Amino acid sequence: MLHLRVISPADRTGRVLKTVDRATGVANVVLMPKAARRPKGDVLLLDVAREAANDLIEELKNLGLEEDGSIAIENIELSISRAAEQAEEQAPGDGDDAVIWDQLAHRVTADCRITWAFLAFLTIATQIAGIGVLIPSQILIVGAMVLGPEFGAVAAICFGLLRGNPRLIAVAARTLAVGFAVAIAITFACAVAARGLGWVFPEMLRHNDEVRFIVAPDKWSLIVAVLAGAAGVLSITAGKSSALVGVFISVTTVPAAGYMAVAMALGRWDEVGHSLTQLAVNIAGMVAAGTATLFVQRFLWQRYGRSIPAVPAVRTRRGQGRGLRTGTSR
Repeated sequence: MLHLRVISPADRTGRVLKTVDRATGVANVVLMPKAARRPKGDVLLLDVAREAANDLIEELKNLGLEEDGSIAIENIELSISRAAEQAEEQAPGDGDDAVIWDQLAHRVTADCRITWAFLAFLTIATQIAGIGVLIPSQILIVGAMVLGPEFGAVAAICFGLLRGNPRLIAVAARTLAVGFAVAIAITFACAVAARGLGWVFPEMLRHNDEVRFIVAPDKWSLIVAVLAGAAGVLSITAGKSSALVGVFISVTTVPAAGYMAVAMALGRWDEVGHSLTQLAVNIAGMVAAGTATLFVQRFLWQRYGRSIPAVPAVRTRRGQGRGLRTGTSR
């Protein structure tokens, strides 16, 4: 279930209530007249099944609440309510299959900005990957994969392609380009300094079979990137954020950037090109698969999702539903 907090101008509250009353999958409706101060209006609290939320949100936006009021959405961690259970039963489809498009738009827009935190995480991850290449250590490389924050920008490009939003695509692409450029430049500078101190030397890249896969892009690199891109988008749209860890570990974007920086510092220019190819293959594969996944999700939900009957709730021996829901995906 999702929790909506709606602020409506007083002259529009009647139409808002009619919209909510005829909507499917709504429960626990609370009206607080004149409770809102900025913007002024009435406050309406309600719970809605995730799979029915898009239609309701769109109708509320059509009433002008996006401009003159407010629509806030929160994931419900726990709902113990027979009314909420009945609302979920009425809503067609399954919550895990429903994409809350406004929620997704807000998330990818926030994740594709160039911030100090984004640059710091990507730079630290790239430096850890560079150290993992030199030692060599697969554990450090895996840690760098998990730490890298680049998938948010990749998802933003996918969403921009779905919505035909060139500005979002440009912002996300710039974030990736600037982020990796800064991370590689700083890692390169650190590697040059380490070489000057005698800590690293070119021979350290000649016998590192454990990490050679980073500079050996092939068909499997593209296949893994495609699978990871599809899984990453699915994990975001379904609210399964824990699955993103597996996505991060699957792709070699950050390790390729780390290898590139170290190879430049040590004068291994042939491997610089291979690292760049690996980075490009991974990003291209994730973007292509992520965009295709969003297109498929939108098509399937519009075509079939609303007609799929809901799965009845589990009953106790006395025939009463427990009304218990946990997790952020419902």
